Amino acid sequence: MKKLTIAAFDFDGTVTRKDTLLEFIKFSKGRVKFYLCILLFAPLLVAMKLKLLPNWKVKQLMFSYLYKGVSIENFNKYCFGFCAVIDKLLRYEAMEALKSHKEYNDKIVIISASIENWIKPWVDKMGIDTVLATKIEADKNGLLTGKFLTKNCYGQEKITRLLEAFPDRNDYNLVAYGDSRGDKELISFADNGFYKKFH
Repeated sequence: MKKLTIAAFDFDGTVTRKDTLLEFIKFSKGRVKFYLCILLFAPLLVAMKLKLLPNWKVKQLMFSYLYKGVSIENFNKYCFGFCAVIDKLLRYEAMEALKSHKEYNDKIVIISASIENWIKPWVDKMGIDTVLATKIEADKNGLLTGKFLTKNCYGQEKITRLLEAFPDRNDYNLVAYGDSRGDKELISFADNGFYKKFH
């Protein structure tokens, strides 16, 4: 019996041409607020680039500054609206690869450090049934706390999340696509790993 193939695609920079976190901030908060935020967080962003601060920490601080206290309902409305923006950011070659895997009846997984809420509407629209991404926390009143509910889905965490969803590693062939340092562990873990294939 033919083994199942799981095709795991990173999202930002692999399926899309740009980082969707930054594009989502522009979309939901406007350009003025976006540039003010970048200015405010510039020292932390530099520290992150120099590896003095972890990626997830800076990302969570920015997310908290912008969205803490926002209702999850309103946040999700922005996420659904953002679907149309994602459509304009897609890499043609990545979409062709997704289509090809679908035609072979492979299981497609989008695995991303970005927030699940704005990837999920696009994934649903595309008929992809699995998204493994960073989850966010809301309090009992349905307001965002500014904290992440899961670890940032980056680096080794991508393997951890994949194995939580598909634990029987010997039962499937894994094909992985990524474009950044945060994808290298998953690409190494795959039977067939592709780095920057669509660039």
